[in-house]
Amino acid sequence: MYHSIIFGDKNTWDDWHIIPASRPVFSVPQLKSRVIDIPGGDGNLDFSTALTGYPVFQNREGSFEFIVENGYGEWFDRYSEILAYLHGKYMRAYLEDEPDYFYEGRFTVNEWRSEKDWSRITVDYSVKPYKYYIHTSLEDWIWDTFNFQTGVISDGKFNDISVLSGSGWTTRTFMSKDYGTAPVSPEFIVSTPLNAGIQIRLVCPDTGLNVVETFLNGEWTSPKFVFYGSRVLLYFKCVNESETGTVSINFRKGKL
Repeated sequence: MYHSIIFGDKNTWDDWHIIPASRPVFSVPQLKSRVIDIPGGDGNLDFSTALTGYPVFQNREGSFEFIVENGYGEWFDRYSEILAYLHGKYMRAYLEDEPDYFYEGRFTVNEWRSEKDWSRITVDYSVKPYKYYIHTSLEDWIWDTFNFQTGVISDGKFNDISVLSGSGWTTRTFMSKDYGTAPVSPEFIVSTPLNAGIQIRLVCPDTGLNVVETFLNGEWTSPKFVFYGSRVLLYFKCVNESETGTVSINFRKGKL
């Protein structure tokens, strides 16, 4: 196994015959910290999570060095092909060791270095701090390509949640295993017969978030609504209490 990386739709071994010099691992993202010293007093004040209620991170930044396998055409042709496809481009990258998740960001070719027996090429990256699952919460898992060791089977709990007429609030509780450990602002897909809309309330005990908003028919994302922590509670109610509606919740699970 060559521990290849897939940049976009190009496999580093299958398409370019380059091999990572060591097992590829994206670097750890650095915490965005905000610490204020207290003059004349002990310790300091840490405001790193004051705005969000959870830690936020810098991009993952680093580089991968590849050994260029000999015997697969002229070196300058491969060099030009890699530059044309990768240099300065924003795309997704998948580690062959972990094919169910992708990293997303910008990649640049740093240098091509010729040595006695091998040439080497270095690719720099700056990607988002979290890696994301290849399927969204509303997508069905595919039997033929499903990884039974690391894959996540969607049980449809986010699809077409029924909001019944005259029944007050419809309540759903979701655990972190359902939405991941990365903070995520989901998309709500709302449908009611008369387009009166549905009220949605989100309560997140870990961050203290408690927000309510009304969404008409359609697809909506609000920065007020963030899934994070051990669990979130969602409450739904049709604005027109004589109506029955549905809500689907679309997002992509992430983790460090």
